[in-house]
Amino acid sequence: MHYVSKKGGHHHGFGPGSLKSSQCPGQCIRRCSRTQYHKPCMFFCQKCCAKCLCVPPGYYGNKQVCPCYNNWKTKEGGPKCP
Repeated sequence: MHYVSKKGGHHHGFGPGSLKSSQCPGQCIRRCSRTQYHKPCMFFCQKCCAKCLCVPPGYYGNKQVCPCYNNWKTKEGGPKCP
């Protein structure tokens, strides 16, 4: 279900496709704001956001709301998206 705000566009949802690519940097700044690994977090977050158009809420975890972000793995099988 999509909730549409009066301005048109999506309300602050977090699900897949809830963001425009132009919103990725701001969402990744939020997502990565509490890690000591800010640069790699930003790099991977923006890559994941560009693909998934979704960044999970909060600073870590909560990835179940964004399956694309959650399920993208590295070659080693670890999580690609912070």
